[in-house]
Amino acid sequence: MFNGAMGLVAPAMTARRIGTPEGAPLYPWRMFGVRTVIIGAELLSRDPRKRDLAVRLALPIHATDTLSAAVGGLLGETSKRTTIMLTAISGTNTVLALLARRTMS
Repeated sequence: MFNGAMGLVAPAMTARRIGTPEGAPLYPWRMFGVRTVIIGAELLSRDPRKRDLAVRLALPIHATDTLSAAVGGLLGETSKRTTIMLTAISGTNTVLALLARRTMS
């Protein structure tokens, strides 16, 4: 949720942290930021239906993010360092989503 909030309120700083070139569009940071904040809030909800839905949606969302980060690197859209960092972050989220699904009944 922290990274999502930072993408919403400080997209330029968030983009700079991973090496995004100066002048690159910042709206994707806001889009991913709001998505991350909403999913995080649903995971923290007291409503079990909201939590279950968030857990079910987390796997395809994070798996797609992981694949996108890796493909972006393979196509030369991001530096090697940035590709590794983004793929590792998204990959970790994908693993966490898989583990969370295992706890569902």
